[in-house]
Amino acid sequence: MATFRVHARLDEIPATAWDGLHEGTNPFVAHAFLAGLERHGCLRPAWGWTPRHPALWEGDTLLAAAPGYLKDNSHGEFVFDHAWAHAYEQAGGEYFPKWLLAVPYSPVPGPRLLARGEGERRTLLAAVEAQARADGLSSVHVNFVEAGELDAFAGDWLAREDVQFHWRNRGWPDFAAFLADLQPKKRKNIRQERARVVAAGVRFRIEHGDTASAADLAAMHGFYTRTFAEYGNHPALSAEFFAHLARTMPRQLVLVLAEHGDDIVAGALCLRGGDRLYGRYWGCDVDLPGLHFETCYYQGIDYCLREGLAVFEPGAQGEHKIARGFLPVATHSRHRVFAPGFAAALADWCRREREHTRAYRRTAALHGPYRDADPAAAAVA
Repeated sequence: MATFRVHARLDEIPATAWDGLHEGTNPFVAHAFLAGLERHGCLRPAWGWTPRHPALWEGDTLLAAAPGYLKDNSHGEFVFDHAWAHAYEQAGGEYFPKWLLAVPYSPVPGPRLLARGEGERRTLLAAVEAQARADGLSSVHVNFVEAGELDAFAGDWLAREDVQFHWRNRGWPDFAAFLADLQPKKRKNIRQERARVVAAGVRFRIEHGDTASAADLAAMHGFYTRTFAEYGNHPALSAEFFAHLARTMPRQLVLVLAEHGDDIVAGALCLRGGDRLYGRYWGCDVDLPGLHFETCYYQGIDYCLREGLAVFEPGAQGEHKIARGFLPVATHSRHRVFAPGFAAALADWCRREREHTRAYRRTAALHGPYRDADPAAAAVA
């Protein structure tokens, strides 16, 4: 008979058991990635993150599990519910703590309810709901759910959608062929941006975790922390976590490093999984025209073309990505709010939000950068 447990540390679950529940194509749900966040000081109760991983066991066999966290705020989630929290508390309730099933600091769609089968997935979700009610929590949230898991969220789960911009490989042999399929103005703009970076004397190299030096990792972490500080945000990921990724996920960690003279002047940290490249963090020491676009987008596209990867997901938001070959796609999250009256009001709010988001996605798709109608744009319209 299956037993439901809640784990306060991911290391309570063997890595082989956890990773046996997913295909291994999404690096963000890998045991190494998630456990590394806990081991190396990236998740702290003082920052609103308390690990609370639900799992379904049959004896010593793991049947289903999810990355879960008790949250005292909504920071680092990228699905914004600040207005919900304010309204809930104005009505006299306590919105926090809430239970979040997601990958911290990572707006990357992927599996969330890891399970051996659909039955175990639904059983796990029902157990999470029951436990949240028993603990007096206001709500359960599952962010950036991949499309294949959406059917598990029936009944009273609220549906939200958002938009990201992803690049899809249409079989181009190289960057020049990709450019040739763009509208003339977009093609000219990209060529000019790349030429400015070359004229400035900047050159690039790609390092994976097993080829990156300690100096490379230190430079990348420095860029990351400075970028976050410039925007007034706390850089939660530690240098030790970057080194952990290089050691435990050596071929999935991809660093794009820009050099000028003897110095590393900019960098982007990406992760690779299955047929996808995921852009995550970037930073620089110099202000050069076109450096951001080259480091974060064009080098990533070039890498995907060389490696035969199908999709490049550079991160959340950013309409400026459309002009550089990225097209709008939908992302999904699901939310279970237990107060009936509040949930009813939110259901209407979510419906109107979805209508607005879908209209925006259709409009954005119509402004695609390609000379012909791209199949991916039609698919998401």
